[in-house]
Formats: sequence, structure tokens, C-alpha cells
Amino acid sequence: MQMEQLKLIRTEITRFMLKYKFALDEIETKIEILKEEFQALHDYSPIEHTKSRLKSPESMMKKLLRKGGEISLASIEENIKDIAGLRITCSFISDIYKISEMLQKQSDLTVLNVKDYIKHPKPNGYQSLHLLVEVPVFFSDRVEKVCVEVQIRTIAMDFWASLEHKIFYKYNKSVPQRLLEELKAAADTANALDHQMERLNREVQAIKDMHDEDSLLEELKSIQINNHKYQLPAGLLEIFSEGEEA
Repeated sequence: MQMEQLKLIRTEITRFMLKYKFALDEIETKIEILKEEFQALHDYSPIEHTKSRLKSPESMMKKLLRKGGEISLASIEENIKDIAGLRITCSFISDIYKISEMLQKQSDLTVLNVKDYIKHPKPNGYQSLHLLVEVPVFFSDRVEKVCVEVQIRTIAMDFWASLEHKIFYKYNKSVPQRLLEELKAAADTANALDHQMERLNREVQAIKDMHDEDSLLEELKSIQINNHKYQLPAGLLEIFSEGEEA
């Protein structure tokens, strides 16, 4: 009897975990499509890389006990919204909001919550944009809406957050005040770097746009017939320009 009960419990937990895994698969497919589309049309992608994770049953239990929830799968689903998580790393802050806007426009996604820790950083300096979305997962006999937490951040934000997590883990979250102040200063430095790179990117893009416009202007001053390229004389261009003005 105990073995049969264990089999049933194992099956239920497996089904529970699978639906979150499938929801992550759905989101990752959407992100990959957006990445390929941008690369093909703009020769540039705002998405550097992605990383997904599923909370382990043990981790879910610990979080549920901290929250004081009833021990059941239904309670876990109700109280823990970050069982499935996807982190998207971008080059620039503006890319973060582009990705967020594109995801929020997806008709089959329901945005439940948005936390902007970029405009409003946490006291320790943490920055990131968090979206909580519901993803429809299509099973053979039903459709379930599953929560996925999407974190979007720059490379600098991700670097800081990863090291901050390692330091806290090493000190078992009892970090001396001096180190907390240095971590906050490091977060400010990373933020300043993000804004500096954003400005440089805008300036480079403006130069590129001007160059592209000049190249197009020169191209329009010539015609090609039977693989022969003919430069249009300036006097001829002036005659046609005067004719249009008249």
C-alpha cells in the first residue's frame, strides 16, 4: 500500500513539475523567435542570452514553510509564483524595455504583475525588470495557465546580482555592514556604466544613420543598365530639380 501511495505521489509531483517545464519551453520559444527576427531584419538582437530554471521540490517546500502555507500542491501553486523562472540578459537598458513591451503585446500571455527595479532599485542596489506572466500550456485533455517569472536585465546588472548572491551565500546572509556598503557602491558603478554605454550606443547609431543616409544619397545619383553603372551629371539633376519646383 505504501509503495502504491508513493507511486501516486510521485506521479502527481511529476505532472506538477512538467507543466512548469512546458511553460518555460513556451516562453523560451517566444524569445528565440524574437531574437531571430531582430537578427534577420536589423542585423542586431537586443537579447544576449537566456537562462531558465525550475525550483526543486525541496526549495518549494522551504519557501512554502517560510510563508506559512498549507502543505499541498494547490497551496504551492497559489503561494509560490516563481517556480518557473526565465532570465533574459540584454546589452542596454533600452533593450530591456523593448523586450518587455514585445512580451506584453503577445496575445496569449497574461501579464499579472510588473516590478521595475531599474527605475526603483532595491536598497541593496539590485536592478532588474520582473514580469510575472501566465502562459497557456496545452495538454492532451486540457489547457492550463501557468505562472512564469521573467527577469530582464543588462550584462552589468546580471554580473552584479550573480556576485552579490555568491557573497551572501558564502556568508550565510550575515554580511558585515562595510561589505554591504561596498556592494551598494559596486551597484552604483554598474548602473553608471550601463548609462554610459547606452549614451555611447546612441551616438554610434546616430553616426551610422548619417553614414547610411550619405551612402543612399550617393547611390541615388547613379543608375545601372545592363550591368553598366552611369553617374548622373550634376547639371542634369539640377534641370530635373528645377522642373519639379516649377
